[in-house]
Amino acid sequence: MLSVSVLTHNWWAFLIRGLLGVLFGILALIRPGAILLSLAMVFGAYVLVDGIFAIISAVRAANAQQRWGLLVLEGVVGLVAGAASIAWPKLTVLFFITLMAVWAFVRGGLLLGAAFNVDAAHGRWWMVLGAVVSLLLGVVLIRAPLTGALVFAWWIGAFALIFGIAMIMLAFRLKAEEPRSGGVVAA
Repeated sequence: MLSVSVLTHNWWAFLIRGLLGVLFGILALIRPGAILLSLAMVFGAYVLVDGIFAIISAVRAANAQQRWGLLVLEGVVGLVAGAASIAWPKLTVLFFITLMAVWAFVRGGLLLGAAFNVDAAHGRWWMVLGAVVSLLLGVVLIRAPLTGALVFAWWIGAFALIFGIAMIMLAFRLKAEEPRSGGVVAA
């Protein structure tokens, strides 16, 4: 349970979250390529730092006479993947979309196979429909990966825009309630 006074007192935080969400959403809808490349570079920075910390952990494990070989390997893979993601963000986006396509193919194939082990009365055709949709997604992503990436960015943008508007509306509602707060709200 959260106190209404805590929420109303911090209404401005919801407003900032909302404004940032709307800004990000608009940017993702207008400049989806830039958003995808930025995400790839942020991912690269994260993996690079993660690799560094894995190597630090390996050194500490070695000093404590513990196993460290896999940590070094993890760290080196992280350094290479992070550097590659930062150096070639377009390739990172393309790899991610290709990975999604492979997942869609595998999922669709497995679901299609499972559908024939299910009685028609228990939803076989719904499973077949899900499998076909998954396989079609795989085909679209393999045939037009940049279009798939573009649509992915638009979905992220639409989510951020709607979420941002919801947070802004919440902020205004909380601000209007600020002087009257004192109750309790379920979290």
